[in-house]
Amino acid sequence: MLGFLLRLLPFRVREPLLIAVGSVLGVRIMYLAVRDHDRLAAGLGVVFLVFTAIRVYAVVRALHARRNPNPAASADGAAVNAAAQTQTQAQAQTQVGDGPRPGPDTPKKEPNAWGQAVAAVAVIGALAAALWVAPRVMPSDDNTPQPASCSAGEHEELPKAYKQTPQPVTGEELCKALNRPDLAKLLGTPGETATTASGTSNTAPLTDGKVAQPEAEVTFDTYTVNVSATYNELSTDQYVKLMKFGDEKDIKTLTVLGRPAVFSSDHTMKLEINLGSGGSGGPVEQGPLARTLSVALDRHDRGGYCDITVWSTSGALPDDSVLLDIAEKVLPTIPERPVR
Repeated sequence: MLGFLLRLLPFRVREPLLIAVGSVLGVRIMYLAVRDHDRLAAGLGVVFLVFTAIRVYAVVRALHARRNPNPAASADGAAVNAAAQTQTQAQAQTQVGDGPRPGPDTPKKEPNAWGQAVAAVAVIGALAAALWVAPRVMPSDDNTPQPASCSAGEHEELPKAYKQTPQPVTGEELCKALNRPDLAKLLGTPGETATTASGTSNTAPLTDGKVAQPEAEVTFDTYTVNVSATYNELSTDQYVKLMKFGDEKDIKTLTVLGRPAVFSSDHTMKLEINLGSGGSGGPVEQGPLARTLSVALDRHDRGGYCDITVWSTSGALPDDSVLLDIAEKVLPTIPERPVR
């Protein structure tokens, strides 16, 4: 179709258009070939440049021929005119009667100017469409990994506990609040990209599904960050007393954004699952150490808390200031618990 439209164009329109397109594509392809050291692309660029050179040569010859017509034609012009006059006289003598003389030949119809204009517009439109579609069809040379996005959970049916809790946040909302573009920078690893990001609207264990506990998790190569909100009646003071009876270490109370908060450390759990013929899993083992910042859901500590936990497979942990920075970014997105 494109070739047919090109043939409809007059010479003075078609050739400059081919020269412009060939030169632009040839130079662009040669630039990419030199940058990426691609021999195949270099060969393709040479083909475009040679094609453009041939078209330029054809245009130059056509212009030279128009300015300098063939001298042989002017030298023999008188003889040709004389022969034509003699033949005309002979035909006039052989005519019989007063019948009508044959009329002059019908002049050759010139190409339609409107048709040429429409064809030129169609060719330019086809080339523009090809250049617009090419980046979407051809594979991109940008190999930069894209950050993970939160899984869509708008149509997830929430448990009954969320309907009975005033202004609860969902796992999807927590994921969007945690999966920030600057999260890797806050963690001290600005060059990393999130590999996974998820959010779930669960309920707290051992509560018979009566306590809403949404959570979100974002994983990087170095660290994993988990944020959860527990809508129970436990105040921060009561929570700290439970920590002291448990295995939590390095407990430190403080205030974050005007709310009671506490730092604690505990080991994660490591579970190995064997997908072989038996399908059995190994025992639950102690995983790497995790650091958690727990902050009350409201300034008056009427119950409930938000946990921000960071850990790594290597066991290394960031400074506590990192968790404070994350809390200052994430907590404002969680509505404070209203007065009951």
